[in-house]
Amino acid sequence: MRPALTHIALHVRDLDACIAFYREFCGMKTVHERSDPKDGHRIVWLAEPGKENDFIIVMIPGGPGRSQGERDYSHFGFALESRAAVDAMAAKAAAAGRLIWPPRQEPFPVGYYCGVRDPDGNFVEFSYGQPLGPGAERSDHTQ
Repeated sequence: MRPALTHIALHVRDLDACIAFYREFCGMKTVHERSDPKDGHRIVWLAEPGKENDFIIVMIPGGPGRSQGERDYSHFGFALESRAAVDAMAAKAAAAGRLIWPPRQEPFPVGYYCGVRDPDGNFVEFSYGQPLGPGAERSDHTQ
């Protein structure tokens, strides 16, 4: 069997703020919560509704936070259903003081996207028209 990517785990400064962000901005929900037997800290698993058995983000408290440089494009990517949805997300993020990349169109495979900073400092991209997700161009993606 080939390895299958099932989750990423993040140590975050403010667990509750991060949970709230991923619920509000990304539509994720808590699918599991437990206490760490070593220190009693709450550990929370988040997933997109309907994808609880495919991929989760595990949030663990006690992280140092992340400070990405302007040219560090590390990010989580979420696909949206339309360009208008990307614009709406950018407006929502700007109102919350979280917008880092205003909406822009780039050549395939990048598509139309904006960037948002989560409470821990991670970048989150919201896109339309990439090879994965809604608006995906159906062509040979091996180039």
